[in-house]
Amino acid sequence: MSSSLPQVNPTIYSQLLAEKAEHLDQIFAEFNPPKLEVFASPASHYRLRTEFRIWHEGDDLFYAMFEIGEDPKKDRTLVRMDQYPVAGEEINRLMPLLMDAIRDVPLLRHRLFQVEFLTTLTGQVLLSLIYHRQLEDDWEVAARQLQEQLGIMIIGRARKQKRVLVQDYVVETLQVNGQPLVYKQVEGSFTQPNPWICQSMLEWAQDVSRPQAGEEKRDLVELYCGNGNFTLALANNFRQLLGTEISRTSVAAGQYNIQANKIENVRIERMAAEDFSKALNEPDSKEASKFNLQAYDFSTVLVDPPRAGLDKATLEQVQNYERIIYISCNPITLADNLKTLTLTHNIERLAFFDQFPYTHHAECGVYLVHK
Repeated sequence: MSSSLPQVNPTIYSQLLAEKAEHLDQIFAEFNPPKLEVFASPASHYRLRTEFRIWHEGDDLFYAMFEIGEDPKKDRTLVRMDQYPVAGEEINRLMPLLMDAIRDVPLLRHRLFQVEFLTTLTGQVLLSLIYHRQLEDDWEVAARQLQEQLGIMIIGRARKQKRVLVQDYVVETLQVNGQPLVYKQVEGSFTQPNPWICQSMLEWAQDVSRPQAGEEKRDLVELYCGNGNFTLALANNFRQLLGTEISRTSVAAGQYNIQANKIENVRIERMAAEDFSKALNEPDSKEASKFNLQAYDFSTVLVDPPRAGLDKATLEQVQNYERIIYISCNPITLADNLKTLTLTHNIERLAFFDQFPYTHHAECGVYLVHK
């Protein structure tokens, strides 16, 4: 696992999974948590979103990634990628077809810099072709022919330019405890790259937040809610759900997803987590009136923060909730945040979701209940 690029080897995946789980046990040992729940990924072809540099070498053209050494700016080794077992099967099927289709077409090849694939379990493919030149109408004619030839959707990008031939998103359908959930995933915005692990995460979150027998449903607030990935999946466990997100694109996708899934008890609003915390602390503020916070009875908060974890103000805010669901992409910052959260809450559940096999990265879930 010393390579910066994942080295896919299904025969040793179980061993590597166990080693990562053991490492997480060591990181969280100081909190004396319950037994770690481990959720495995498919051992190959698990990532449905990926990007490649395009390398021009004489008449040849190929996909490339870089092996990064100790100095990321200087120590970079080019690696040719004719196939990529990390990526989904549909991406691997299309990789050679795309290269063969554009290699001898100057309108499509000239100054092509990068290719990004966004695919779904349901077979949709959105391809972004990124150039170091402006794209004229003749490029679009050639791109539409390519689109028809490969049966995909294409976007062309260049500096301050975006040409969308069909649409700039795919629509994914995830199966969560037997329930299909529809998600609009917009090109260039964050989505979970491993849908099998995403389904496991959503099912786990449903399980930990399910009301106990005879318990009355209350309300949930989610910070950093993105396109509503978790919020929508938890709709049946709560009376009302409010999600906040700073990205306009993600908020718009979330609104689409609410309607597509015909869910009536979820709101997603554009606001930074820090501003929402202020609204909760100042009921008479403009921010508070925007959310009509008096209508909510929040029992649970769900946070899925960036790698840096929760800032101090948000960390203090979430301690006011009876229950916390914390999804983390960085166990180190999670452990640091838990030093504060466990002063007021007990860890009831701890999970490891192997979102990125064959790497040191680990996605974790923690369910905490107020002491």
